[in-house]
This record gives sequence, structure tokens and C-alpha cells, in this order.
Amino acid sequence: MANITRSDPFNELTRFDPFSDFDNLFKGFMVRPVFQGATAAPQMKLEVNEDDKAYTVKAEIPGVKKEDIHISVDGNLVSISAEVKKETEQKEGKKVVHSERYYGQVARSFTLDKEVEQGTAKASYTDGMLEVVLPKKPGVTAKKIAVT
Repeated sequence: MANITRSDPFNELTRFDPFSDFDNLFKGFMVRPVFQGATAAPQMKLEVNEDDKAYTVKAEIPGVKKEDIHISVDGNLVSISAEVKKETEQKEGKKVVHSERYYGQVARSFTLDKEVEQGTAKASYTDGMLEVVLPKKPGVTAKKIAVT
């Protein structure tokens, strides 16, 4: 026995609400790339640890040369930036089929609870991982103010 389905083409038009469906029309439009081949700008992921003597900052910056990383410390403000250069090229024989380039900068700035001794700070970069050791400045403590 055949299944018979009843269809009403005007039923869909009566359920259409232009104001509620308008929100869904552009949902996620600016969140992800318009086409699947697009790559988003790289981001720097940080991890900050603290002990009694120093702060240890670990930053993931893959595909960057040591010379392109810049670290600055001003009191308790730390800024890390890197110049990112990414090139990919797909060839078939002598003809270039696909080529993408990205040149840009990633940067992060943050403040620490205590000031940093800039003269003894150390940084190393291995396999895309930047590690910065920032010793705390001795004798700097938070001043407590009594409320009267």
C-alpha cells in the first residue's frame, strides 16, 4: 500500500515570521570564515605561573623565528609580540595551483601583581614554546591602608 502525504504549500507562508527568521539569517556570519579555505589569524595562548621568587610565563607561538619575538616589561606590565609569516603553496608540475600568504602580528599584554626585576629576566624559545622567567622585585610589597 502506498503512503499518501497531504501537502499544503500555503501553510509554510502563514508560519513565516520575518522578524524571528531575520536573526537566524546572519547567525554566525561574522564568527567564522565565509568560505572553508580561509584561515583565521593566529592567536597566542598564555600560561602564567607564580612562586615566591618569580613569575613564569609560557606562550605558544608556533612557526615564528626567535628574532621576530619582542618582550617588554615596564614595572608590572608585560607585553609579548611576534611577527608571524606564513606561506603555503601547492604546485602541480610547474604550475601553481594554490598559494596563500599571511603576514601579521600577534600580541598579548597583561599586568602582574608585583613589579618585575628587569635586569635578571630570562627568555627561551624552543619548538614553538616561549618561556619567560620574570623575577619579582625585592622589597616591593603592597601597602595596606587602614580605613577610619
